[in-house]
Amino acid sequence: MLKLQTPVDAGRSRIGISYSDRIMILGSCFADNVGKKMAECGFDVCVNPFGTLYNPVSVADSVRRLESGLPFSADECIQMGSGSSLICSFSHHTSFARETQEDFLENANASLDRASSFYASCGKVIVTLGTSWCFRHTEQDRIVSNCLKRDAREFTRQRLDLKSEVDILSGIVSGASSGGTSRQFIFTVSPIRHLKDGAHGNLISKATLLLAEEEICRMFPGQCEYFPAYEIMMDELRDYRFYAEDMVHPSAQAVNYIWERFCDFALADSERPVLAEKEREFRRSQHVEGRRWSSL
Repeated sequence: MLKLQTPVDAGRSRIGISYSDRIMILGSCFADNVGKKMAECGFDVCVNPFGTLYNPVSVADSVRRLESGLPFSADECIQMGSGSSLICSFSHHTSFARETQEDFLENANASLDRASSFYASCGKVIVTLGTSWCFRHTEQDRIVSNCLKRDAREFTRQRLDLKSEVDILSGIVSGASSGGTSRQFIFTVSPIRHLKDGAHGNLISKATLLLAEEEICRMFPGQCEYFPAYEIMMDELRDYRFYAEDMVHPSAQAVNYIWERFCDFALADSERPVLAEKEREFRRSQHVEGRRWSSL
């Protein structure tokens, strides 16, 4: 038979996931997509409690915040740029922005409190890294999770090198084995291209992430594994029909395909009947909800 794809062999995970796991999911838009699928299928997940994160430093900062549970304070509140009066912080995605400082802190700290408790008891963490490029706020001398649409002159743009990323990721993993806790990690690289960095800049960025995750899995062989979401998108689904209209993000069909491949990789065969039933329950709930709205 004529071969129309280049198959990517993801293998089977030694870590895996199950319905008995509590799973923290952190990282890029692709983490949001996978987390949404897992929530729909009934897994016990907490997804991006600070909003979407893109670079390794922001993920590491978020993990430290989850570990400490230190509440966000007034001195971390930042007014967004571009004429907006909304308040957010450099640790959050703009989806957390609120009209007042009080509303922002109430929402951010409620999310932190829930997520910190969840992280303390979770055994599995899925981390999806999007880019090695990041922005450092000059005055605060810190890499931010989001520039909040503020003046570009407030920031300097930099690309993390391989050694820095390995050090950052190893800090996350080694820290998860302290204090009597032991967590396992599944790392991925987001297949979403950051073309604002240029085609070459995007590839260099992704290559650095891939090398860093490869090294982390070598350093912590029983604690870390890698799932090739990036390779599946780039090789098996290398056709623009698998992309959304922006030609950058994966289409819903592509997300579903990679989700199925992730289940093949990480989910035990004994869990398959539970997954199938949870998927049926979700489809029924959507059908009932659709009928309810159509009758209004």
